[in-house]
Amino acid sequence: MQVDTDERPFVLVWELTQACELACEHCRADAQPRRHPDELTTAEGKHLLDEARRFAAGQIVVLSGGDPLARDDAIELVDHGTDRGLRMTMTPSGTSSLTRERFDELADAGLRRLALSIDGGSPRTHDAFRGESGSFESTVRAARQAREAGLPIQINTTVCADTVDELPAVRDLVDELGAVLWSVFFLVPVGRGRLLDPVSPERADRVMGWLHDVRADADFGVKTTEAPQYRRVGIQRQQGDGTGNGGGRPTPGTGGGGPPAGIGRRTGITAGDGFAFVSHVGEVYPSGFLPESAGNVRDESVVDIYRNASLFERLRDDDSLRGKCGSCEFRHVCGGSRSRAYAHTGDPLESDPLCPYVPDGYEGPLPEPSRG
Repeated sequence: MQVDTDERPFVLVWELTQACELACEHCRADAQPRRHPDELTTAEGKHLLDEARRFAAGQIVVLSGGDPLARDDAIELVDHGTDRGLRMTMTPSGTSSLTRERFDELADAGLRRLALSIDGGSPRTHDAFRGESGSFESTVRAARQAREAGLPIQINTTVCADTVDELPAVRDLVDELGAVLWSVFFLVPVGRGRLLDPVSPERADRVMGWLHDVRADADFGVKTTEAPQYRRVGIQRQQGDGTGNGGGRPTPGTGGGGPPAGIGRRTGITAGDGFAFVSHVGEVYPSGFLPESAGNVRDESVVDIYRNASLFERLRDDDSLRGKCGSCEFRHVCGGSRSRAYAHTGDPLESDPLCPYVPDGYEGPLPEPSRG
């Protein structure tokens, strides 16, 4: 599906609540046991969904958290969004809220996809990362029950120093569960995730090369989150660098604006460019991992904020990037993680420290390497 990301996001995420039973080590939201008293109300949430329909028919909306099912109006909101012509999806937590009855209700309300998180290939590794004994079994059982209810499932996995060795086992589980998509998230140090070690830039490239091999062979799709260098690695592999370790060089450019010849235009999304996030209290961020507000949906339309806020406009201008990302010939197809740049430097236009690639002729400062 082609999307003009100047006009609308490919994905709009609404964080229904920060409430959750789990205490995951990487939690962006710093999830809490109880709901916040200033969460968007049901009426405000329905208005937000009405506004989202102004982007386009079929706009993808992800209801996230915390645990979105901690709100008793979650199914009502899915039903409302479906009635408005939105593609409603959800990312619940692997908790007791996941029951076959609930899945049937979500399917009846028109939910298009359910995303579940699996960060280890066994109960021991997954439960340790999620901070809750029994989470692995609950999540696997939920995935099977969701499929029985007719809901397509997506598996989300976090990549950091603690989980990277689990990826082959998780890949096998994704296949076994019949997921339609594996979304692999490379850690951004926000929330409780600040306490975790990321993988090194060089290992990140190797993992992304491996993911390209998985994608070529698997019956499910593979995407990365907060790792747009996945596209750069793929291009280099196509142009003769079979390792995906950053050794290949793209076809020389034409000297004009836009991407160099042979590279093509970006097809993925990054914070603020094809992606927007509404917090539980209505703040609009480029991403949940880039918590700089551009406005609040209680004061103005999410459509106007996405299209016209200066923060979003800057993030959609590849030529505004700084450091080695700004000098990189891949910036029009990659652009780096703006969220990770923000987390490390406070400037979302700076270089992404997870990327080891150095453009030819670049002599400026390099971002501080990630740990791990």
